Amino acid sequence: MSTATSPQATPSTGTGWSLGDIVVRRIDEIELPRQTGPWLLPDATKEVLDEASWLRPDFADADVPRLASHSFAVTAGGLRIVVDTGIGNGKTRANPAWNGLDTDFLERLTAAGFPPESVDLVITTHLHTDHVGWNTRLAGEDWVPAFPGARYLTSRTEWDHWAATDLDEARSQMFRDSVLPVSDAGQYDLVDVPEHGHEVAPGVFLVPAPGHTPGQVAVELRGSDRRALITGDSIHHPVQLSHPHVNSCVDIDSAQAVRTRGRMLDALADTDALLLGTHFPQPTAGTVRRENGAYRLLAEHAGRVPAATA
Repeated sequence: MSTATSPQATPSTGTGWSLGDIVVRRIDEIELPRQTGPWLLPDATKEVLDEASWLRPDFADADVPRLASHSFAVTAGGLRIVVDTGIGNGKTRANPAWNGLDTDFLERLTAAGFPPESVDLVITTHLHTDHVGWNTRLAGEDWVPAFPGARYLTSRTEWDHWAATDLDEARSQMFRDSVLPVSDAGQYDLVDVPEHGHEVAPGVFLVPAPGHTPGQVAVELRGSDRRALITGDSIHHPVQLSHPHVNSCVDIDSAQAVRTRGRMLDALADTDALLLGTHFPQPTAGTVRRENGAYRLLAEHAGRVPAATA
């Protein structure tokens, strides 16, 4: 099990995207297996990918979309914030690609200036297995919060939905090892998220993004120089810009997911605001432009940013 944690690992600089007084970094976990794209986005066929030549080579290979698992580490108002926590290590999972992982995610987070004990907030966009895994780590035989000093946030609507749902064993296992230990420790806060959003840290807003799940939120970062939006799973892959009606096979309300995606893209289109995809492979970010009655992403690679400082 990777556990790490030396604050001295903080570098003098790193890579990310500066929004002025807010900085956001991508923290890699794993690139998802090639078969993930056709399973998750069955309508994103080779023919659909061919209609958006800009997807290759970064976001698709010759035949299928490429996807990844990562977190975003944000500094805002003197706080260290982690948005979504990936799949996690050592978890028993039905998906073979996620079962019993052993990655150096926490070491990467620490090297970016976010040792686990320094993190102030963990934002969960929605309560799916690949967004809560590093909520916890194994200590002996017990799962304990991986970020011992952090408040964990998710929307009340999301929490209430799953609390009222008859869970299958795979999802029950995820709650037992990655969600309930945090709740039992008193570290999960449920947030009411109105239509105009809810500010949880200076310039950091949770905004409703229902469809994939009923209470999913996106995370809007309103920096002093620039704005950015972390999508959660309202946009799994850039192909959904050129084809906004391509849905995920695990969307709970596909029609609502399309409406949410359209609203997001319309608000971002032809502005300098960054779109940051929770499962986009590198370069991960870009600006949205209208094209041929839909949208495209103009990729923007991470650049050098100052180290996270207390």
